[in-house]
Amino acid sequence: MYFLYNVLVHLVGFLLKIIANFNPKMKLFVDGRKNVFEQIKQKIASNDKKIWFHAASLGEFEQGIPVMEKIKIKFPNHKIIVTFFSPSGFEVRKNNSIADLTIYLPLDTTQNAKQFLDFIHPEMVFFIKYEYWPNYLNELKKRQIKTYLISGILRENQVFFKWYGGFYRKCLTTFDFFFVQNDSSKKLLQSLGYQNVKISGDTRFDRVVSILERDNTLDFIEEFKNNTTTIVIGSSWPKDEELLVNFINNSAENLKFIIAPHNIKEEQINSLYEKIHKTKLKYSNYSIETLRKPSPKEYQVFVINTVGILTKIYSYADIAYVGGGFGNPGVHNILEPATFGIPIVIGPNYAHFAEAIALVNMEGCVSISSQNELNETFQTLLSNDDIRHEKGHICSTFVQMNKGATDVILNHIKNDNL
Repeated sequence: MYFLYNVLVHLVGFLLKIIANFNPKMKLFVDGRKNVFEQIKQKIASNDKKIWFHAASLGEFEQGIPVMEKIKIKFPNHKIIVTFFSPSGFEVRKNNSIADLTIYLPLDTTQNAKQFLDFIHPEMVFFIKYEYWPNYLNELKKRQIKTYLISGILRENQVFFKWYGGFYRKCLTTFDFFFVQNDSSKKLLQSLGYQNVKISGDTRFDRVVSILERDNTLDFIEEFKNNTTTIVIGSSWPKDEELLVNFINNSAENLKFIIAPHNIKEEQINSLYEKIHKTKLKYSNYSIETLRKPSPKEYQVFVINTVGILTKIYSYADIAYVGGGFGNPGVHNILEPATFGIPIVIGPNYAHFAEAIALVNMEGCVSISSQNELNETFQTLLSNDDIRHEKGHICSTFVQMNKGATDVILNHIKNDNL
C-alpha cells in the first residue's frame, strides 16, 4: 500500500503540472512549490531553533494563530515556519506577520519529506485540524520530533475508521498528543487505542474573542452606515445572492446592506452589481471624489470587492448573513459575526460545522432554504428589536463560553517540551 501511495503521489504531481497550463489556481499550486527549498535556505539558518505549523488552507491557519501567538511568547528565540497546502490559503496569508517564513508544503513524496525536514529540522510540529501526509509523518516519527494535532476533529466516515484504512491508521502513531474539538473525536481515537488525547475545544473561539480587543474602526463603513440599520452579507456565493438581491431590491429605503462576496473576481462582482437596483457603491470606486458628491451615506448598498476587512465590517452589522450554505462543503465562518453579538442567518448546508449546529439549536443562528424563509427571517429580525438582541446575545455568549482551547494546549506543551 505504501508503494502504491508513493506511485500515486508522483503521478498526481505530474498531472498537476499539465493541468497548471490551463488552470490559474493549479498554476499557483505548482509554481509556488518550485523554489520552496531555496526560500528556506535564504530565510532560515541551519542553527536556528524552529517550530513548524501546517495548515491546509485559510481557515486552518486562522485556527492556528492563537497557538502561534502564545508559542512565540513562550519560545521567543524560535522561528515559526508556516506551510500551506492550498493556494487559497497561501495567497491570502503569505505576507502574514506572525511567521518568520510562510511557504507551500512540497508534495508528500519520500524525498521531499526527508529534504524538507533536513532543511528545517523543527523541535516541534503542529498540524492544524486535519491533513495527514504519510511520508512527512513517517519521517517525523523516525526523527522523534514532537508532533501535535491541534483543534482536531475526527468523524466516523474518515478512512482511519474503515476496514481498509490500516495504512492511514499508521499515520496516527506519529502524534505525541491529540488536542481535539469534541467528545466524539476523542472517543473515535480511543476506539483505535489512543489515550494520548484531550478535549481542548476549538482555537477559533480564542481567535475571534481576540478580535474584540483590537480596533475594528473603518471610517468609510461608519460613514456609509450613518447610524442606519445594516445587514452585512459575508462570503456570499451566487446561490446566496439570488435570494439576497431579490430581498435587497424590494427592501425599504431606511435599510442598508454591505455585501462582501467570497469571490471578488471582476466578472462576478460586475454581475452581482448589475442585478442590484438600489443606490450602490463599490469599494474599488471609493475615492475622495466619492466623498464629495455624493457622500457614502447617500448609498443603500456597498459592495466590498477586496479582502481582509470583512471581520471589521461585521462590527457594524445589526444582522449578519454568512454565505456558503447553499453549496459544499457548506457555510463559511459564523464565529466572526457571532463574537460581535449579532444574529446570524445562513443557508441549509451546515451539518459539517459544529458551531453552526450548536448556534442553530440555540436559536442564535437561523438556517433558511428558500426566498420566503429568508424574507420572513429578515423581517422578523428587523421588526422586533427584542428578538434581534436576544439572538445576538446567544451568539456572543456562545463564543465566550467556548474560549480557552489555546491555554489547554499551551499548558500541556509547557510540561512536555524544553
